[in-house]
Amino acid sequence: MSATNDTNHANGNGSAPAWSPSSWRSKPVKQCPEYPDLKALRKATAELEQLPPIVHPHEINKLKENLKDVAQGKAFLLQGGDCAELFDYCRQGAIESKIKLLLQMSLVLIWGANKRVVRIGRMAGQYAKPRSSPMETVDGKQVPSFRGDILNGYHLDERELDPQRLVKAYNHSAATLNYVRAALASGIADLHRPLNWGLGHVKDPELKAKYSEAVRFLTDMIRFSHTIGADKSSEISTVDLFSSHEGLLLEYEESLTRLMENPAYAIPGEETRMEYYDTSAHFIWIGDRTRQIDHAHVEFFRGIANPIGIKVGPTTPVSDLLELLRTLNPSREVGKITLITRYGADKVRELLPNHIRAVEGSEYKGCVIWQCDPMHGNTRSTGSGVKTRRFNDIFSELQETLQVHQEEGSYLGGVHLELTGDAVTECVGGSEGLDEDDLSTNYTSFCDPRLNEKQALELTFLVADHFRSARADLK
Repeated sequence: MSATNDTNHANGNGSAPAWSPSSWRSKPVKQCPEYPDLKALRKATAELEQLPPIVHPHEINKLKENLKDVAQGKAFLLQGGDCAELFDYCRQGAIESKIKLLLQMSLVLIWGANKRVVRIGRMAGQYAKPRSSPMETVDGKQVPSFRGDILNGYHLDERELDPQRLVKAYNHSAATLNYVRAALASGIADLHRPLNWGLGHVKDPELKAKYSEAVRFLTDMIRFSHTIGADKSSEISTVDLFSSHEGLLLEYEESLTRLMENPAYAIPGEETRMEYYDTSAHFIWIGDRTRQIDHAHVEFFRGIANPIGIKVGPTTPVSDLLELLRTLNPSREVGKITLITRYGADKVRELLPNHIRAVEGSEYKGCVIWQCDPMHGNTRSTGSGVKTRRFNDIFSELQETLQVHQEEGSYLGGVHLELTGDAVTECVGGSEGLDEDDLSTNYTSFCDPRLNEKQALELTFLVADHFRSARADLK
């Protein structure tokens, strides 16, 4: 048995220090909660260590193979879901609405980009949120900030840190992912019946007409496949939907990290290859506030076999970007790292070209996935203090990012969106013409504002139209 895993990664300057799931504890750490009861914390993490993995290495490896195709321009990555999941979202209707919206969006992308779509949900684990301050003012009173259901509750009488919420997060993640798998296996994603997915609250005739065109395209393709006998694959009746979250709370991530056999190397008669997998999710990412190269989060992430995302923002120096790649992916595994850019609509032209040139001009050319998060750089507050986002700003950042990648000769391989399948009114603008007075109609987010179903589909058609236009230009 061989333990040839990421513990022995080498960086550009030679061998990296030895790694273990707990080696992050020797580094400075940001966004780390200070639990008052360490005995209760140890009890909760010990319980997590005994529980079975939420995801399996075979599934993680399957996602890695799919992401390799994305990095090589053969597929497109769609990632979306809630800003911060609540335990209350672990309900059939809430889960199904997100699944169906991601399926509708992926159908539009298949129609527009003529590429396979890899789907990752911000779900089944997105329970922790970074905060700029441990305290906030509510009704004139200083209280601990709400840091996500995995740490404390939103209601004022639940703001104390509770280690047992770590176990609750595991249980809700496992239950959510269990139902996702069951729904997909039961045929919710059967591409023979895309109209059955419905369009929920979307009433706009133009948007419905566009979606119907995409459905007709898919239906004609499947009908042709049936004619020639090529529609027997199970891939037509179901799809993969992988899970993801920000790997913010390292106590939780460490407790679910296991040294396990890599199924890709399980060859009879040959030595077994063991690797460390973070089994809390298929894909986890490092946030913009915790990507310091010499800090705890990068230390933890450099040792796990999962595919990794890195948020890239206005404060990301070009030199840091390359050092992060060399630390987290020294072997230059294709598709291992997804760079998730989130600048703000007015900064894309200024910042993105230099980041692209630095990476594509280095030894990592063709290794990374470029993904656009047009949400986080465009958050603002109304005069009354309500957090919102302008659809035009989100649209503009995505549009600018597509154009810059086209000009630089690189490939925008994905989008990363905060969205919900519910008819919320949290982002202003879009074809519905929502304004600040409409926000109170159905504003349900406990964290950042999300796109509703209609706004999410509108953005998806922007990407689809971009790829259709690019193909037309090549003819």
